[in-house]
Amino acid sequence: MIGKIKKGKSFGGCIRYVMGKDNAEIIDSDGVLLENIREITDSFNYQRELNPKIKQPVGHIALSFKPEDKALLTDEFMAKIAREYMELMGIKNTQFILVRHHNTDNPHCHLVYNRIGYDGKVISSQGDYKRNEIATKLLKNKYGLTYAEDKGKTNVEKLHASERVKYEIFNAVKEALKHSGTWKEFNDYLLRRGIRLEFVKRTREIKRPEDIQGIRFTKDGQTFKASQISREFSFARLNARLGWKTSESQQESERKVQQRIPDGGHLLESTGPGLFSPTSGTAPEEPLSQEELLRRHRKKRQKRKGFGL
Repeated sequence: MIGKIKKGKSFGGCIRYVMGKDNAEIIDSDGVLLENIREITDSFNYQRELNPKIKQPVGHIALSFKPEDKALLTDEFMAKIAREYMELMGIKNTQFILVRHHNTDNPHCHLVYNRIGYDGKVISSQGDYKRNEIATKLLKNKYGLTYAEDKGKTNVEKLHASERVKYEIFNAVKEALKHSGTWKEFNDYLLRRGIRLEFVKRTREIKRPEDIQGIRFTKDGQTFKASQISREFSFARLNARLGWKTSESQQESERKVQQRIPDGGHLLESTGPGLFSPTSGTAPEEPLSQEELLRRHRKKRQKRKGFGL
């Protein structure tokens, strides 16, 4: 779901555009006579006279969705989402029509509203692009709508550092999934590209998938939760693709695997599904000899005797 915002001077031109498409249909409205294009236009123009000083009274937002969501998007559901979007955008107490089009693969509708409210006050457009970004993200998360998958086409060089790293991780993870059938293959692919994948644990030790709360990615010293990169990369979704098997033989073989991060130099040991989580920078302790164990045991017994235990 994305929203494209425009403002304009002529209700007539905007109404003719949104109503002129084949199979255009009004799926929701408020405060507007709907008999024909002329009547709709006149309704908006009568209200704009409440505040004639405003040069751009026309509000026009195209709300577009991914083809994958088409089955969900009945007219009623699309109108419901649009109403919630308007509330989040602060578009209320005013006239509007919501016109659905069927001329593209992407389900979409056009919201035309009067920036002059019923009370004659103007609906502010300040910060509307940021509000639009927040509103569409909230609604996508609320209703499980599909996120766009075109991040690979973004000009990474023009992004800020943190956003650039996010896109680089996104692209690397997408490629890793194409070439990986297991968690270990997936992790190895990312490591070769300088990306560390870590579990967020629910418990002290990871013995089964339910012990993992989530995952995070680290690249160039910046760490992001999987949800900050894409909802596609949650642990549950990745595990469904990569299939963590918890047989004893696999767990035993994975415990023996070690891998070195190319740019960090830290030793990583496998935990659970063939992924690696960082250990401390110190070397592991050598196992104690039988003589040393016996010596320590005698020492503990002597201490207890000394305290009269």
